[in-house]
Amino acid sequence: MTVALAMLLDAVLGEPKWLWDRLTHPAILMGRLIEALEKRLNSGKDRRAKGVALVALLMVGALILGAILSAFGPLVEIILAAILIAQRSLVDHVADVARALRLSVGDGRMMVARIVGRDVATLDRSGVARGAIESAAENLSDGVIAPVFWFVLLGLPGLLAYKAINTADSMIGYRTPRYEKFGWAAARLDDLVNWPAARLTAVLIALSHLRMDAWKIIWRDAGLHRSPNAGWPEAAMACVLGVALSGPRSYDGIVGDELFVNAEGRHDIGPDDIDAAVSALWRTWGLTLVFVVLLAVIA
Repeated sequence: MTVALAMLLDAVLGEPKWLWDRLTHPAILMGRLIEALEKRLNSGKDRRAKGVALVALLMVGALILGAILSAFGPLVEIILAAILIAQRSLVDHVADVARALRLSVGDGRMMVARIVGRDVATLDRSGVARGAIESAAENLSDGVIAPVFWFVLLGLPGLLAYKAINTADSMIGYRTPRYEKFGWAAARLDDLVNWPAARLTAVLIALSHLRMDAWKIIWRDAGLHRSPNAGWPEAAMACVLGVALSGPRSYDGIVGDELFVNAEGRHDIGPDDIDAAVSALWRTWGLTLVFVVLLAVIA
């Protein structure tokens, strides 16, 4: 029942500014540690081996820290899990894009730039909406379902280890000259730990909308995405909303000719579709909460 209470606490409070203006968020602490280790290790020879060592150190440290913190009791576990589950903050950020886009495309671009990594300067109304919905789907998997999954499976140590891997991937898991070798282990391990949650998220999105008929399209289109995992929640979200997602987008001025997910869906989309995605986030969260409670009762 611990994770269910953590989900509820996160849904109610999210990430209160008054608290994080005074304290440092655990994810930021993880990021600072990774940054310091990267600066120290990512040079000279054997960069891939050094990257593996960094990930191993993070994993072991997170597991040990989680075990120590768990010994302080369920209240500490609930608070920490609530901090590391990102449902409310995800909903707030995605909803902000819809509100901004209703003002103007320019306002929408500025707001969506907070949650996507692509170039936003040339995005039209549909491009802004598509970016927000894709971010909603991907982060539902990475920021909500995966943390819940690993907490249910391995408790607080599992959740902390997952967040450490996910944070490392977001910082060093890039195919650039600086990180291609050093960040290899972080990127591959992140793909691995997100594999079950991505597929589970797709199932939960479809189930929460009573749309298991969407599985044919999900199965068909999930592999079209450049990520081995992100295509699953994106395809599910595209199906239940009836929109086309993914497709060509620009990174660092280079346009990638990516295929659309659910290409037969609507391409002309806007803030109302972002609102529908926010509703889908809550419906999926609610169904997840039901399953978590049922597991707790059975256990």
